[in-house]
Amino acid sequence: MAAMLEVKNLNVYYGKAQAVTDVSFDVSEGEVVTVIGPNGAGKSTIMKAIAGLLRPTSGEIRFKDKRIDGKPTYDIVGAGLTLVPEGRKLFPTLTVRENLIMGSYTRRAKAKRSETLKEVYSIFPRLEERKDQLSSNLSGGEAQMLAIARGLMALPSLLLVDEPSVGLAPMVVRDVFETLKKLGERGTTLLIVEQHIEHVLRMAGRGYLLENGQIVLKGTGRELLNDKHVKTHYLGM
Repeated sequence: MAAMLEVKNLNVYYGKAQAVTDVSFDVSEGEVVTVIGPNGAGKSTIMKAIAGLLRPTSGEIRFKDKRIDGKPTYDIVGAGLTLVPEGRKLFPTLTVRENLIMGSYTRRAKAKRSETLKEVYSIFPRLEERKDQLSSNLSGGEAQMLAIARGLMALPSLLLVDEPSVGLAPMVVRDVFETLKKLGERGTTLLIVEQHIEHVLRMAGRGYLLENGQIVLKGTGRELLNDKHVKTHYLGM
């Protein structure tokens, strides 16, 4: 059985500078997979290429056994792949509810909008409490929850989550990853890129370590947590 997402020999340049070099990995249905690494390693570049926001120089990206590299983002979202972007990118002049509705613009998502909204509120009760407030008035943790919830409104088969811990206090980071863990346990297929390595490796089934645009290690979350290189360079052990 083919993986839900297959990235093969991906190369991405910014002008003459190569950001990603021959990156290959896959994500199967129901998995939680992470790409970890330091800031500037190329993690977000990979996510943008998968989501159609960047055009790869070479390589293939296949989703549900169909090539999506080079396709427009709205087609990729319509196929069932949604990105929760780094920095959240909410609409500050819209309410929480309006932000959620903005996530359900594909034909399939529109048809199930009311049902999905109820489900999202059951996962994120705080958002229902604040549904009529402007998103600009949310705390950092609430804003991140709203960004994830907006992604779920598109009814994705695969949810890409880009650097969910950025700008959040340590206690809030724990809450965000606990929420992502629960989504994974509910069967949501997740690809998470993150530099807060310990949290994400404890919840991910598999992971890939990216350094200077190249994958240098791969394994289960537990294997990477116990890897000497990861311990020395990322966990301060």
